[in-house]
Amino acid sequence: MDGIYGWLGEHGAHRELIQHMGQAARLSPASAPDSHSSPAFGVAGASRFGKASVHVEEGLAVACFGRPRFADAELAATARARGPAAALAQGWGRLGGQLPLHVQGNFAFAVLEPSTGQAFLALDRIGAERLCYAKRGGQFVFGTSVQGVAAHPAVGRSIDTQAIYDYLYFHTIPAPRSLYQGVKKLLPGQYARLKNGQIETGFYWHADYAPAPHDYAALRADFRTRLDAAVRGVDAPGTAAFLSGGTDSSTVVGALTAARGAPVDTFSIGFDADGFDEMEYARCAAERFGSRAHEYYLKPADIVTAIPVIAREYDEPFGNSSAVPTYFCARAAQEAGFGQMLAGDGGDEIFGGNARYAKQGLFELYGRMPALLRRGVIEPLAHLPGVSNRFPLSKLKSYVAQARIGLPLRLETYNFLHRTPLDRIFEADFLHAVDPSLTDAALVEVYARTASDHYINRMMHVDLKFTLADNDLRKVGTMTEAAGVEVHYPLLDDRLVEFAHHLPVNYKVRGQTLRWFFKQALTDLLPEKIIKKTKHGFGLPFGVWSNQYAPLGELVGDSLSDFKKRGWIQPAYLDHMLAMARGPHASYYGVMVWVVMMLERWLQENGD
Repeated sequence: MDGIYGWLGEHGAHRELIQHMGQAARLSPASAPDSHSSPAFGVAGASRFGKASVHVEEGLAVACFGRPRFADAELAATARARGPAAALAQGWGRLGGQLPLHVQGNFAFAVLEPSTGQAFLALDRIGAERLCYAKRGGQFVFGTSVQGVAAHPAVGRSIDTQAIYDYLYFHTIPAPRSLYQGVKKLLPGQYARLKNGQIETGFYWHADYAPAPHDYAALRADFRTRLDAAVRGVDAPGTAAFLSGGTDSSTVVGALTAARGAPVDTFSIGFDADGFDEMEYARCAAERFGSRAHEYYLKPADIVTAIPVIAREYDEPFGNSSAVPTYFCARAAQEAGFGQMLAGDGGDEIFGGNARYAKQGLFELYGRMPALLRRGVIEPLAHLPGVSNRFPLSKLKSYVAQARIGLPLRLETYNFLHRTPLDRIFEADFLHAVDPSLTDAALVEVYARTASDHYINRMMHVDLKFTLADNDLRKVGTMTEAAGVEVHYPLLDDRLVEFAHHLPVNYKVRGQTLRWFFKQALTDLLPEKIIKKTKHGFGLPFGVWSNQYAPLGELVGDSLSDFKKRGWIQPAYLDHMLAMARGPHASYYGVMVWVVMMLERWLQENGD
C-alpha cells in the first residue's frame, strides 16, 4: 500500500512511532519512506509510483499524496522543481485555508504547524484518494490508511460496532465513519482544520449543477475537447487500458487511440458463466479501435487466490466482489509490462448512466398524480382483498409501495437488510449497540446537500459519494495498486466533471434513455452495438461458482462457521443464508455470503 501519514503532538519515541505507523499502514517495501520526525510532530510518505511527497521547513510540515495539478503558475513551477509538497507549503503561506481551491486532480494533503498547534487536511473533489484523521488528547493524527492512524498509541484499534452494521448495509464503510472508534475519513471535497485544540470540518468545493446554455453543437465540441485533454493528460509510456465493453471503458480506449494515432493495449476479463460474460462487447470495441487486445477468463480457483489478497490490501473490510476481476485484469497488465492503466469509472455518475435514474422517474410520476386519483382509485385497486397478490395487481401493489417511499431511501428498497426483520438477522446485543437509522440518515444528508432540487441530480450526487468514492474508486484503486499498477480515471478529470454537472438534466436522462448527450456526442467514436447495449457491470458469478468448485465452497463454509463466534449475526440466520445461496437463490444470497465471508477473512488477516 502507498500513502502518507503523520501526527502533531508531543511524543518522545518519535522515531519508533513513525516506523510503527508505517508498518501498520503496510507501506510498500518497494519504496523507501520519505520521513521526518521530531518530539513535536512526524510526517512520512511512500509510493512505488512517485505519488507521495514530504516537505519540512522551519515552522511547517507538509505531506501530499496523489497527482495534484496547480493552476497557479508559480505553484506549478515549484511543484515541477521541488515536488507537490513544497508547492503546497508555498501556497499555504499565501492562501491559507483557500489553498485546496487552487489545486486540481487527485490529491490528499496535510499541513502541520507545530509552533501554533494548527493542522489542515484536504481531499480531492471526487475522492479518488483517501485521507483520515483522529484527535485524542493532545495528539492529532492523520493518514491515507485507517490502519496507520489507528496504530498511533493515542488512537488505538477499538472497533466501532456501528461500522460493522454500515459495512453489512453498504458492503463498505462509507466516510466519514471508519472501522475504528475516533478515526474519521474525509469526504470528497472536504477539509478538516485543527485550531485552538478543536477540529472544524467543511467543504471547500460543492458540485455545481446549474445548467449551461442548451447549444448542443457547442456543448458537443467542448465535451470532445475536454475528453481529449483528459486522456492526453494522463497518457504516458507504459500505459494500457481496462476494456469491459461498456460505454465508459470503450470511450476511454477510443479517445486514447485517437489521441495517440496508434493502437492501444487493452485488458479484458471474461467469465465462463451464463449472464456474466461481456467479452463480445469488449471484442467489438477492440476491433473498432484496432486495439492489441489481451483477454483473461476468470476461473473459480482465481477467487480462492484473490480472497487473501483482498483481505490483506484493504485497510478496512471491503465487500465488492468485482474486486476479484479488477485485480486479475490489472495483474495481467502488469505481467505484460505495463505500469499504468486508464479506467472508465465515473461516467455513469456524472453523465447519467445508472439504470435507476430512469426507473425512479416512473416512481416520481406517482407523486405528481392528483391525490384523489392516487388515494381514491389506484391504492384501493392495488389492495383489493383476495386478488392484490396476483399478477398484474401484485405489480401495481409493489409499485405503489415503492412510490410512497421518498428518495433517496427508495433506492434501498431491495437492500438485503430491508428484506428481513433485523431481529431475525442480528443478535440482540449487536442490535442494541447500533442505530440502523444512521444508514438512512447518511443517504438523506448527501441527497439533501445537493446544489440542485432535481431528483436526478440529487441521485447522481448520492452516487458520487456512496457508489463512486466509497466503493468503486476504492475497489479499482486498491486492486490495481495491489497488482503493481497505477490507475487513472480520465472521465473524472476536473474539467470533465465540471462540464457534466452543468449539463441540463434532460441531456443526462431523457425519458428512459440514459446519458443521452454522452451517447449522441460519441456516435462517430463508439460502435452502435455498445451505444445501444444495456448496462451490465463487472459482476462476479461467486454464488454459482461457490456451489460448483469445492475449495471455494469449503472456504465459504469455514469462514461463516468462524464468523458465528463473533456474536453479531444469529448462527441460525447464517445457516439459512448459506442454504439459500447453495440452492435456487445462489446469485441473490451469494452477494451477502460474499460480504460476510470477506468481513471474516479481513478480521482474521488483520488480527481484529
